[in-house]
Amino acid sequence: MKFVDEVEVQVEAGDGGDGCVSFRREKFIPKGGPDGGDGGDGGNVYLTASEGLNTLVDFRHQRVFRAGRGENGKGKQMSGKRGEDCCIPVPVGTLVYDADTGELIGDLVRAGQTLLVAKGGRGGLGNVHFKSSVNRAPRKATPGTPGEYRRLRLELKLLADVGLLGLPNAGKSSLIRQVSAARPKVADYPFTTLYPHLGVVRIDALRSFVVADIPGIIEGAAEGAGLGIQFLKHLSRTRLLLHVIDLAWPDLQDLAKGVRQVAVEVARWSKELAEKPRWLVLNKIDLLPPDEVEARASHLIEALNWRGPVFKISAIAGTGIAPLTYAIMHFLETANAEPGSFLKRA
Repeated sequence: MKFVDEVEVQVEAGDGGDGCVSFRREKFIPKGGPDGGDGGDGGNVYLTASEGLNTLVDFRHQRVFRAGRGENGKGKQMSGKRGEDCCIPVPVGTLVYDADTGELIGDLVRAGQTLLVAKGGRGGLGNVHFKSSVNRAPRKATPGTPGEYRRLRLELKLLADVGLLGLPNAGKSSLIRQVSAARPKVADYPFTTLYPHLGVVRIDALRSFVVADIPGIIEGAAEGAGLGIQFLKHLSRTRLLLHVIDLAWPDLQDLAKGVRQVAVEVARWSKELAEKPRWLVLNKIDLLPPDEVEARASHLIEALNWRGPVFKISAIAGTGIAPLTYAIMHFLETANAEPGSFLKRA
């Protein structure tokens, strides 16, 4: 199933009900006067942030949402029933744009937060409102007004607590397969993920975090090269970045250049993103002798002038995975570290 992170939907609020033209008719009251009630207001359309959702995939099957129409007014000054509201659950972290104007309507950042996106029409007035000393039998009522219609673009930015960063074929997909139940495509030849994947890493019954496998970033990604900003934006709300590196890459100088290249692209896209905590994850140590692992790791850390955390793992063999996941969980639960400069580290 492809990950759906951006979708367009149509929302239609309910029309207001029409006002009623009616006259009181009771025994012994031959001229009871007007008693037409008002029409009910149309229902509104709301978006509600739900913790139970983490993708927009459900919107692949339903793109049009309508609220209920207000009932027409009735005699005996009875107002029509208000139309039923339409509440649409979306994941926490959904940005809501007007698809026609590009205007940002709202940002749902907390569970339970509600956003009004289309207002229902007003109910019409019954003829009881138009009686006067000179018009004792008005035959006038007003129709209800139409509800708002909007085309919305929903964009999900909060994908995970942890984002995997790195060049294509660094082993990000293998890592997410190792630590979670997510099953992105993995192969032994160079290719890049085409869609982001989410994986839930469960430490124990009550402790877990979500990790996002983001497609590899290439030079010029911030300007739209390759998959470009389509996926860079998904890292913007993660709390921690794991920079996955293929330690078995033959040329260490070229490897260090690639690490800096990713850092530059991220910084060009967003200063805020560049200041997020970032850890180096040196992958594919199973392809190297132990002494060479240490030598290459030391050389790379020195070349990058790296001062942050470093983990050596094999995503395929599972080596070093447990210490990494426990360190991430501890960081998410306790760390309030000040952001450091992404570019200075790399």
